[in-house]
Amino acid sequence: MRPSFTLGIEEEYQTIDPETRDLRSHIDAEIISKGKTLLKEAVKAEMHQSVVEVGTGICKDIKEASVELKALRCQICDLAKANGLRLASAGTHPFADWRKQDIYPDERYEIIVQDLKMVARANLIFGLHVHVGVEDRETSMHLMNAARYFLPHILALSTNSPFWLSMDTGLKSYRCKVFDKFPRTNIPDYFASWGEYESFVNLLVRTNCIDNAKKIWWDIRPHPHFPTLEFRICDVPMRADETIAIAALIQATIAKLYKLHAANQGFRLYRRALIMENKWRAARYGLDGKLIDFGKQIEVPVRDLIYEYLDFVDDVVDELGSRDEINYIHRILENGTGADRQLRIFQETGDFTKVVDYIVYETEAGLKEVIGAGATK
Repeated sequence: MRPSFTLGIEEEYQTIDPETRDLRSHIDAEIISKGKTLLKEAVKAEMHQSVVEVGTGICKDIKEASVELKALRCQICDLAKANGLRLASAGTHPFADWRKQDIYPDERYEIIVQDLKMVARANLIFGLHVHVGVEDRETSMHLMNAARYFLPHILALSTNSPFWLSMDTGLKSYRCKVFDKFPRTNIPDYFASWGEYESFVNLLVRTNCIDNAKKIWWDIRPHPHFPTLEFRICDVPMRADETIAIAALIQATIAKLYKLHAANQGFRLYRRALIMENKWRAARYGLDGKLIDFGKQIEVPVRDLIYEYLDFVDDVVDELGSRDEINYIHRILENGTGADRQLRIFQETGDFTKVVDYIVYETEAGLKEVIGAGATK
């Protein structure tokens, strides 16, 4: 059965005090309760009280996903402003201290904190998750195995977390290094079949490692409840257009890998340890580094590999109707990722509050054109 390649996009935002530019709890502002009244299940809390997540419904294509995501961003930005806050879209806050953040009062998060202790409390990070509809579970496992290779390339395009606790970390995605303190993260192993994956999950449940498969937090995973492959490796980008471009590339990747799979032309599989080498390079250097071309066994500049990547998926892009959205990848390559732009602002000003102001500005950029989304005029 051919997959639907439907899309679902989830973004996690920071709630910012406009005076201090520090993170501020949204509990008193009632953003979640008011957001649920307006947006139903499209908005929810995350573990820390200064994190708000929005998620689209099931979208048939990238254009529907774009309209819905931008409308959600508009509405939640307006709701934050109405409650004396601002929203910022970046993988980490430049100077906030996780030790001062409160945990959202929810039994699920209380259990996670009880289980993981300081590792959970320090996990003050903000990601982008992209779901692609792949209804047949056996097929999804084959596609996940192949898609692992592209995860570092996708991370490099999304890098947006160079700062942590008022420090330039030297990494373009420090969020990755915060999150990999959690168990069951990073690049997954290869699984020969859906049955092998199920046996793995059942073993973890049976031995009290997890109580359900949602506590497997890999960079790509078959979602335990939805018939989707979920990509979880990305920092949340600053601009909605960046999110849409990356989601379009992810969708095209799965569509192309399925095309090869259906023609019995399997994509070569590489060891997890090798892909992890590329992930480190992507997190450290972003678009300015080099990744390993495993086939040629040489280092190649990331930008060159992204252009090759775009050529690889090109024959499925028009069928998916995502040519315009994927073309925005060229803008990212030219202007830099969110991490590159944050670093430029800090180099120019030496002021982390100016960096936060820039992130807030970019978070709202390009949203006013969404008709009926309630954007601030």
